Amino acid sequence: MAEVSLRFVEKVYDRKVRVLAGITMDVADGEFLALVGPSGCGKSTLLRCIAGLEEITSGDLHIDNKRVNDMPPKDRDIAMVFQSYALYPHMTVRDNVAFSLAVRKVKKDEINRRVEVAAEQLGLTPLLDRFPKQLSGGQRQRVAMGRAIVRHPKVFLFDEPLSNLDASLRVQMRVELKKLHQRLKTTMIYVTHDQIEAMTLADRIAVLNGGLLQQVGTPAELYETPSNRFVAGFIGSPSMNFAEAVIRRDKQITAVGPGFELVLPQDYGKMIDLPEQVEVGVRPHHFYLNGEGEGKVTARIEVLEPIGWDTHIHAMMGDVHITAQVPSEEARQLKVGQEVSFSINKKDLHVFHATSGYAIRPGQPVRGE
Repeated sequence: MAEVSLRFVEKVYDRKVRVLAGITMDVADGEFLALVGPSGCGKSTLLRCIAGLEEITSGDLHIDNKRVNDMPPKDRDIAMVFQSYALYPHMTVRDNVAFSLAVRKVKKDEINRRVEVAAEQLGLTPLLDRFPKQLSGGQRQRVAMGRAIVRHPKVFLFDEPLSNLDASLRVQMRVELKKLHQRLKTTMIYVTHDQIEAMTLADRIAVLNGGLLQQVGTPAELYETPSNRFVAGFIGSPSMNFAEAVIRRDKQITAVGPGFELVLPQDYGKMIDLPEQVEVGVRPHHFYLNGEGEGKVTARIEVLEPIGWDTHIHAMMGDVHITAQVPSEEARQLKVGQEVSFSINKKDLHVFHATSGYAIRPGQPVRGE
């Protein structure tokens, strides 16, 4: 196991295209860290820099307290699992898993022992004499993981390993990956575009956008206290609802917007630098149909989307589109075109600076433009 430390890591192509901009973070020994963000945000490039497949333009990368910027991939003691299984079709599962050890001239008895242990951990023992064409997608991905496990690396790197699998198999493989990390207790860095996958797997998540590190924290921290509007909108499904508002100061601090007036928690009244223009954010499950919350909003239903236990209500609140998530039993009598009333508890409100997008919280300095 090993700690991975990045300090002001940058990657620039052709001296002008900056893909990574000053990435600084630490991955603890034995931690499972997920890198998430939209396509083109730099997450796969960052993983390739850690692996040594991309040269770092500037900054420092340490693995197990050793600076590895100029160290070739084979000497970094990492193992990587790609989106593509990349199995040798003419080799059995046993030979595919053993291949990296054979290349390193590990003794045959030790190779056999490691292959048997990895096969047992991944449920591959009955498949060791099959060829890749005789395996399902999930089985092939487990073989690719087995090939990495037998190396006993200090760090595992995963680059969207489940994206080629169907939905039900992805859920199954998520569980297998979680069990694998609990057994091995090895440092793992995992790239995915699926934030649900990241939240279910990772100890902590690093959110990237445009080559910049937006926030690093536990899934609960990113969901409950996002550092800015981007993180708030990216983490959570369905995503957070946003509406522009003006701050009104009288006996209470109220965010006023098209079709709503929402009283902010009392602590906001102590903020002398609270800006006049803000964006208010509300999670879909914090809209309560005909509830007793402090704030009230009305909206006209455009689409009803039953998803089993819950129903997603897509509606227009003035000129702002919102998505509310309510129990299907409560939504059963609703119809498209109907005007409905929601209540919102002020403790569930998120407030963001209108221009910079940074979260505004009592007791913290407001970050402006």
